[in-house]
Amino acid sequence: MTTAASPRRIGAESSRTRAQLLDAAELLLLEEGYAAVTSRRVAAKAGLKPQLVHYYFRTMDDLFLAVFRRGAEHNLERQARALASPKPLWALWDFNCDPRGTALTMEFTALANRRPTIRDEIANYAERFRHQQAEALVGVFRQYGIDTGELPPTAVLILMSSIPRILLIENALGMTTGHAETVALVERYLTRFEGDRPSEPSAV
Repeated sequence: MTTAASPRRIGAESSRTRAQLLDAAELLLLEEGYAAVTSRRVAAKAGLKPQLVHYYFRTMDDLFLAVFRRGAEHNLERQARALASPKPLWALWDFNCDPRGTALTMEFTALANRRPTIRDEIANYAERFRHQQAEALVGVFRQYGIDTGELPPTAVLILMSSIPRILLIENALGMTTGHAETVALVERYLTRFEGDRPSEPSAV
C-alpha cells in the first residue's frame, strides 16, 4: 500500500522572513533587472539561507508574482489617494513620474514577454488600474468642464503613464532631446485645468 505524499509546507504570508525576501527580490529587479533574480541572489541580498526562498515560494514565478502583487496593491491604494486629492491631475502625473514605479513596471513587462503566468497577472492588474483611473477621471473632467468627447479620459491616462516611461527608457540610453519640452507641455495643460502644482506634493 502506498501513501500519498503530503504537500510541501510553504511559509506563512505574514512572515517577516517572507517580507525580507520580497524586499530583496524587488531591489534586485530595480538594480540589475529580472535576469539577476535567482534564489541564491535573493537570499544573499536578504542575508538569509538560499533554501528559505523555496520554503516560502515553490517556484521563482511564485516569487515574482508575490513581488508584483504586493506592489500592485500598494499602487492601487496610492492611485486612489492621488485621484481623491484636491488636484488629482497633478497628483496622478507625479504618481506616474515616480522613477521607482516606472522602472519596476518596465522590468515586469520584460519578464512578462517570457513568462505567460506573469503576463496574465499584469494584464488583469492593468485593466483594474485603468478602470479605476477612468471612472475617477470622468468625474474630474466633468468638474473642470472638459469635453470628454474631444479629450477622452482613457487617452489622457495612456499619455500620462506612457510619457514618463518613454522618458525613462531614453534617459537610460543617454537621450534627452525634447524631454524638457514634453514635460513642460504636459504641465502647461495641468496648470490650465488645476492651477499651479501644489507646493507640497500629495502623499501618495
